Amino acid sequence: MTSYFRQKFQYLTSMSSESEDVIEEGLNSENIEEIERSKIRMVKALVQIQDPSAKDVDDLMIRRFLRARDLDVEKASAMLLKYLKWRIEFVPNGFISPSEIANDLAHKKLFMQGYDKTGRPIIVVFAARHKPTTVEEFKRFVTFTLDKICSRMPSGHEKFTAIADLDRWGYANSDIRGYLAALSILQDCYPERLGRLFIINAPYVFMTAWKMVYPFIDKNTKKKIMFVENNKMQSTLLQDIDESQLPNSFGGTLKLVPIQEC
Repeated sequence: MTSYFRQKFQYLTSMSSESEDVIEEGLNSENIEEIERSKIRMVKALVQIQDPSAKDVDDLMIRRFLRARDLDVEKASAMLLKYLKWRIEFVPNGFISPSEIANDLAHKKLFMQGYDKTGRPIIVVFAARHKPTTVEEFKRFVTFTLDKICSRMPSGHEKFTAIADLDRWGYANSDIRGYLAALSILQDCYPERLGRLFIINAPYVFMTAWKMVYPFIDKNTKKKIMFVENNKMQSTLLQDIDESQLPNSFGGTLKLVPIQEC
């Protein structure tokens, strides 16, 4: 980093620290939206110093990265820079082609259709249909899926709801490396996209895998995960999802559509 850029970085970081002091002193003196707008400008300036292509990043994306790092400008900037580098290297064509994830698509394990009561798109995962492939292919599948979901976000929405059905899940479906890779992509590259995750029909054997994955889930994501009791499944889902938007697999009326056909 040149001397000029280093000085610019230090200046903007100091501005961030002062802004954080104001927040700590009392949120009543500042509107939270104004604080976020100010910090978005700081992140944009910091990131563009090291990656000029960041000028094309919209404010909503920057805001998601900021919220994922509790409005810490320096941490959010580092996170966003890492994402931009990852995107160029991992998705050089700008999208993942179905031909690159043929094995995962063939399992027919992920579907998308309908919206919850807040307008978030819904995805449904049938975990027992997952058969471990290579980690790289599974990472491409996860990226393909998240890009599909984001493309279906209605105006004014940034998050999605997920239902993970673990009925008949067993050791043959256990894929710790794949789960951790998927979690990393979700948290590091698509922060603040998950609105709610319902885990249903979880067998006792699944808890072994869950205990291995749980420590890697960040605090913001943990708040969005709900294990649903079997005898309360439909009533719990209906609190967030209208019957007309709930998949027929769970007592609703909506037919599920494979992710690649959406």
